[in-house]
Amino acid sequence: MATHGSLTKAGKVRGQTPKVEGRKKVGTNSSLRNKSNFKKRFVLSRIPGQNKPGQRKRRR
Repeated sequence: MATHGSLTKAGKVRGQTPKVEGRKKVGTNSSLRNKSNFKKRFVLSRIPGQNKPGQRKRRR
């Protein structure tokens, strides 16, 4: 069975790339998120999913 590439070069690019630290994820608290979701769903009467104002609304 033939191999794809040589094992001596395995991980070469990943080893050369500099390490970049990830950013800390900061979310809103749950009451603000619930308030926003209520407004979107019931006040603005949007359907779930990626809602844009000009899209046609389809309810199942």
